[in-house]
Amino acid sequence: MTEQTSAHVATEAPLGDLGRRLATQRARLGLTRRQTAARAGMAAGYLRYLEEDPGAAPGSGVLHRLAEALETTVTELTGGAVDVSPGPGCAARDPRFTELSAAECQALLGSHGVGRLAVSTSSGPEIVPVNYSVVDGAIVFRTATGATPALADGRQVAFEVDRIDDAFSQGWSVLVHGVGRVVLNPRQQRRYDEKAHSKPWAGGHRERWMRIDSGMVTGRRITV
Repeated sequence: MTEQTSAHVATEAPLGDLGRRLATQRARLGLTRRQTAARAGMAAGYLRYLEEDPGAAPGSGVLHRLAEALETTVTELTGGAVDVSPGPGCAARDPRFTELSAAECQALLGSHGVGRLAVSTSSGPEIVPVNYSVVDGAIVFRTATGATPALADGRQVAFEVDRIDDAFSQGWSVLVHGVGRVVLNPRQQRRYDEKAHSKPWAGGHRERWMRIDSGMVTGRRITV
C-alpha cells in the first residue's frame, strides 16, 4: 500500500453497516474509493454516498459489482454472514499450500486486532478471543484480574490469528508459541497505553496488561 493510498483510506469516514463493511474490505485490499469505484464501474462520488449515507440501499446489481471489485460476496457486504462461522465454503479444486516466512508472519500479526489465546486452566485448556496489538515486536493485550487470559502469566501459551475467505476458498493462519507475562513496569504500561490501536470490545475495567514473549512463530497460507 502506498503512502497516498494509506492516507486516503485513513481519512475517509464511513457510516452505517454497509459503509463500514465496504471501507473495511477496501482497507484489506489497500484500495482507495476512486480505485474501488473504477473496479466496480461506478462514479467515485456514488461510492462515497454508499459509504457515508447510513440510509443508502443500493440494488442487487450494484452490490454484485462491488462484491466482485472487492473480492468478496454480497452476503459478506450486507452482513448476512455475521453470525456464520468461517469455513463452510467448498474447497478449491487445486489449492496451493505454502509456509509463511518469519517476516510474513510478523506482518500479518501486525495487521490484525483480534486473536485466539490458548491457555491452561484448572479445568483443562481453554481458548478465548482477545483484542491485541503488536508493540515493539510483542503481542500485548488488556485483561482483568481473575479473567481467563490473566492465567497466561508465567505459562506456556499459544496464540493464533487467521483470515478465512469463504468466497474464494483461501486464507492464512499464524500461530505463536510463547510465555505469557503480566506487565508490571509502569513505563511499559504507559507505552502500551499509547501504542495499542484498540481497546477490549468487552469493555469494563481491564487494568492488567499482558505480554506474550514469543518463542516460535509459524504460518501457512492456502491459495487457489
